[in-house]
Amino acid sequence: MANLGFIGLGAMGAPMARNLLKAGHPLAVHARRAEAMQPLVQMGAVACTSPREVAERSEVVFIMVTDTQAVELVALGEDGIIHGAKPGTVVVDHSTISPAGTRRIAATLKERGIAMLDAPVSGGVGGAEAGTLSIMVGGDEAVFERVKPILSCLGKTLVHIGTNGAGQVAKACNQLALIINQMGVAEAVLLAEKNGVDPLKVKDALMGGFAASRMLDVQAPKMAARDFSGKIESRLHHKDILIVLELAKELGIRLPASALAAEMLTKLQESGGAKKDSAAVFEILAQAGGRLHKS
Repeated sequence: MANLGFIGLGAMGAPMARNLLKAGHPLAVHARRAEAMQPLVQMGAVACTSPREVAERSEVVFIMVTDTQAVELVALGEDGIIHGAKPGTVVVDHSTISPAGTRRIAATLKERGIAMLDAPVSGGVGGAEAGTLSIMVGGDEAVFERVKPILSCLGKTLVHIGTNGAGQVAKACNQLALIINQMGVAEAVLLAEKNGVDPLKVKDALMGGFAASRMLDVQAPKMAARDFSGKIESRLHHKDILIVLELAKELGIRLPASALAAEMLTKLQESGGAKKDSAAVFEILAQAGGRLHKS
C-alpha cells in the first residue's frame, strides 16, 4: 500500500479521504480546521500541522480545496507541499480551478521533480461517499497509470484527457453543461407554476423523455419546495461558471448561455445566497418574474 496524503477535508474531501483509508492505505491528513481531521484520525489517519508535513510523509498527495488561490497556497506556499515532497512524489489535485493556474503550479512543481495531475471530479457528495466519482485527468499519462489503482478507490469513471490543464478544461465543460441545465430546470419549474400546473408532475413526465437529466431530477423538487439547504453551495457554481467565462475570453469565443447563468449566480451571491444550494437560482428568477435585465 502506498503512503498517501490528503489536504482539504470539506464536504467532498472528507468522504474521499475515508475511502482511501477503507482501502487500507496509510493516510496523512491536513485541514484548516483541526476538528475536521478528528473523524479520520479515529479511523487511523495521521493529523499533520501543514501541507509540508503531509508531503514529507507521502508518496502521493491529494488536494481538494476551494479555488486556484487555495491550491497555490497548499502546493507552493511558505509551508506548502513543494517544501516537503521528495522527487518522484505525485500531487493529485481534485479541486476545480483554472486551467492556466493548474499549468503554472504543475510547471513549478516539475522543477523540483514533483509530478502533478489535475483530476477534478463530478458526482457530488453522494459520489464521493460511494466512491463512484467521475474523474477527468490532465497530466503525464504514465503518471496517471501509476496512480490509477489508487484513483479507483475514489471513482468509477477515470479518463485521461490530456496534458496538465486538460482535466480542468473538461471540468469547465462539465460545469457549463450542468449549470445551464439547472437554469433550464428553474425556468421549467417557473413556467409550470405560472400556468397553475404541478411542477413535480411535470418533472416526472419529463424524466421519461429526452429532457431527463440528473439536474432535473435533483434540483426541480428543491425549487418547487423552496428548499435550498442542500449540499451544492451556489458560491461554488458561481466560481466555476466564472472560470468558464474566463476561458471563453482567453479564446475569443462567446458563450451567451453561460454569461446569463453567471449573471443569475452573481445576483444570488449579492442577495446573500452564497451558501444556499445552487437551486436557489430559482429564487432570483422568480423574484424577477423571468426578467433579469432592466428594460
